[in-house]
Amino acid sequence: MTETAYAKINLALHVRHRRDDGYHELETLFAFVDRGDVLSVEPADEDSLKITGEFAWVLDDPFGNIVAKALGALPRPDGLRITLEKNLPVAAGLGGGSADAGAVFRLIERLHGLPGDWLERAAKLGADVPACVASVTAYGRGTGTELEPVIADFSGMPVLLVNPRVALSTRDVFAAWDGVDRGPLGTGDPTFAAWEGRNDLELPAIELCPVIGQVLKELRDTQPWFARMSGSGATCFGIFETQERLDEAAQTLQAAHPGWWQMQGRIR
Repeated sequence: MTETAYAKINLALHVRHRRDDGYHELETLFAFVDRGDVLSVEPADEDSLKITGEFAWVLDDPFGNIVAKALGALPRPDGLRITLEKNLPVAAGLGGGSADAGAVFRLIERLHGLPGDWLERAAKLGADVPACVASVTAYGRGTGTELEPVIADFSGMPVLLVNPRVALSTRDVFAAWDGVDRGPLGTGDPTFAAWEGRNDLELPAIELCPVIGQVLKELRDTQPWFARMSGSGATCFGIFETQERLDEAAQTLQAAHPGWWQMQGRIR
C-alpha cells in the first residue's frame, strides 16, 4: 500500500495573540497540493522505518521521526515496515512532517480503522496534524486544530511550490513576530478570505531570510492568480489559472535560479 503525504499550504495565516499555554491563537485557511512525500507500507513482525528521497539526508534520526511517533500513537495488531520517500524540503512551511503523520493515520485507517480519539492523538503530534489527516481545504482556528472543511472554487487549479533551499525554524519566525493583532480572518467564501487575508509571519520570515522576499517578487512577476508565502516559510506558492501559465512560470524561475527547489501539482 502507498499513500501520498500531501503538501500543506496556508492561503492565509492570521496570528491573533500568544496564549497562556505558550501557543499562538491562529486563524488560517489550509489547502493541500496533490503531491508531496510518499509512504509505502507492508506488514512486518515489528515496526521499522526507512527513509529515501531527495531530502532523506536531513532526517538522520529515524526513531525521532514523526512517522515513527505516529505509528506509536495508534494501536494495531501487527507491525508495519514503512518506506518514506522524502520529496518535500524540511522546515519549509509545507507541514512536511505533519503531512507524513497524516498519511500514517490514513494508512492505519485503511488497514485497521482509527480509534475514536484519533483527533486527540493526532493533535499531540503537532497542531496541524489533524488538518493533514483530512488533507482538504479547511479553516483552522485555535492552534490550528479546530477545523471547518469548506468547498473552494480554486480546487483543481495548478499550483507551483518554490523554495530557495533554505530551512527556516518555525520557532524563530514566531519569536520574530511583532505581536500585533492585525485583525481576524474572513469567514464564508474561502476565495474571498484568501484574497483579503494575509500571512502575518511573512515579514518576520523575510527579516530572518531575505531571499524569501526575492522568491515572492519573482513568483508574482510571473502573474499567477494568487501567490503567498506558506506557513512560517521559506516556501512560497503560486496558483495559476492554467497549466500552461504555470509551465511558463516554472521555466522562467528555473532558468533564473536553477538551485531553487520546485514542485508542481494541483489544489486538492
